[in-house]
Amino acid sequence: MKTLLIVFHSMTGGTQQMASALAEGAAAETGVTTRLLHATECGPDDVMNADAYVFATPENLASMSGQLKDFFDRCYYAALDRINGRPYAVLVCAGSDGENAVRQIARIATGWRLRSVVEPLIVCTHAQTPEAILSPKTIAIADLDRCRELGTLLATGLAMGMF
Repeated sequence: MKTLLIVFHSMTGGTQQMASALAEGAAAETGVTTRLLHATECGPDDVMNADAYVFATPENLASMSGQLKDFFDRCYYAALDRINGRPYAVLVCAGSDGENAVRQIARIATGWRLRSVVEPLIVCTHAQTPEAILSPKTIAIADLDRCRELGTLLATGLAMGMF
């Protein structure tokens, strides 16, 4: 049995909706256990006991969220050189473009020697005012469908040994 670990942080609910949809899509695959963990609940043992990863974050001040960064800070050295070559993917719920959050995660994943197996999935909410940024998000059905499809793809690839 393979394990897909989805680590997320969400401030206004958008990233959590995306990560949950991805987990739903992955759960349809037999032979793969899907674990959806908030970044504050995920530790080094969770990372080392997984076969593939999805890192999901909101875009905060043009970067990944502080809680996802804290997850990496707590787990990085404990997992270093113990998870080399494992596949990963990235989800970003962005107010603008989300690219810097993707770059930050990619740099950490490079240090862990992980393999990116799909393009990052960025959903842009276009929240640009303080009120819009802080308000609860509702992710469009089409974007949630893309997250589900990505979950199915990752779990199928993992189960088939493609990753």
